[in-house]
Amino acid sequence: MTTLGDITATKIEQSGPPETGEFIYVDISSIDNRAKRIVEPKRLPVYGAPSRARQRLAAGDVLVSMTRPNLNAVALVPPELNGAIGSTGFHVLRANENMEPRWLYYAVQNRSFVQAMSDVVQGALYPAVRPKHIRSFEVDPPPLGEQRRIVAEIEKQFSRLDEAIAGLKRVEANLKRYKATILKAAVEGRLVPTEADLARREGRSYETGAQLLQRILETRRSRWQGKGKHKEPEAPDTTNLPELSEGWAWASIEQLADVVRGGSPRPAGDPRYFGGPVPWITVGPITADESNYLHRVPEGLTLEGKERSRYIEPQTLLLTNSGATLGVPKISLIGGCINDGVAALLDVDYPLKHYLVNFLRTKTMSLRRINQGAAQPNLNTSIIKAMVVPLPPSEEQHRIVAEVDRLLSIAREAEVEVETNLKRAANLRQSILGKAFSA
Repeated sequence: MTTLGDITATKIEQSGPPETGEFIYVDISSIDNRAKRIVEPKRLPVYGAPSRARQRLAAGDVLVSMTRPNLNAVALVPPELNGAIGSTGFHVLRANENMEPRWLYYAVQNRSFVQAMSDVVQGALYPAVRPKHIRSFEVDPPPLGEQRRIVAEIEKQFSRLDEAIAGLKRVEANLKRYKATILKAAVEGRLVPTEADLARREGRSYETGAQLLQRILETRRSRWQGKGKHKEPEAPDTTNLPELSEGWAWASIEQLADVVRGGSPRPAGDPRYFGGPVPWITVGPITADESNYLHRVPEGLTLEGKERSRYIEPQTLLLTNSGATLGVPKISLIGGCINDGVAALLDVDYPLKHYLVNFLRTKTMSLRRINQGAAQPNLNTSIIKAMVVPLPPSEEQHRIVAEVDRLLSIAREAEVEVETNLKRAANLRQSILGKAFSA
């Protein structure tokens, strides 16, 4: 047994970049910690050199990030980056003449090394290890020829594994596109037979989307309990909108729902308002997964906090309207208070509520492009109200919702299978390394 320090160079030149011109800089953000490669080296002018740009790298150097060692950001310097400047955030392992650099490169990816470094990490805000911790790690290197045979076998096995992972990634991407295609077809009248076609085939009449819209407006008018006279919601301008499927109609969100925004008790963190039993629904729990439903939240308000926020009943359709993840719809299965990063679409019944979830999911990216925020992305309620919805007949909505649920359920099962196999591949990679570096 020996240590990494005993089989690598004692010092790496720390003279930094040249005096003039530009240089190639490799820092921790340049490394893909999953691929274990340098993927984004930076070309910088000398006058803009960071203070950490000190280490002169050579082809074959093994870079080990000293920050957050559990992430195992390691890489091998390729020939084209010979002479680049590395950050002092790396410990550089430069193999001695009787060592194969790639053997070192794979040795520091082994789970035993990652665990050993994680066990000696120092600092809470900036967890890191020191060079002495890396250099004192014990290894048992075989003769140089055997090192090279081990490396060749590792790379043969990894090559096969990488092909399998690439295939899984393609399936993952295809499933994502498939889900988007399902939702798009659903709101364009192409997923299930239209109610117009079925009614014609069966020789019966049906309620059109336009008639449904009028019924919704009349119902909402009769339910009005607010102050003053009921204000009729504004109809959308359909001048430049495409032609809809037979029996469908254009409607605005404002016509279909009462759109309200949440509110946060102030001051934030005041113990009078926070830490109580009332569910506190913020953007985070809504965007935590891809399901259509919100089941629970990790935080709560006091009863006094509830009075200073907006309470929504169970089965309310919510839409995130702030932050990088705005535009995510979800039906809350719990009652609770929503903060100002969340809008609620009230007074919407089944199946329209579930159809709107599917429609809004097709609009997430376009909503993010038109956000009205300054410091952070933000949607005001007027934008949500003005959104134009292709409205199918109610009976057709039932079929659309059921078919979307069925197809997306199949897609999610396939995604789980892909995710499981990707985890297996990661474990298999570690198994290969474990066997390669076991005594």
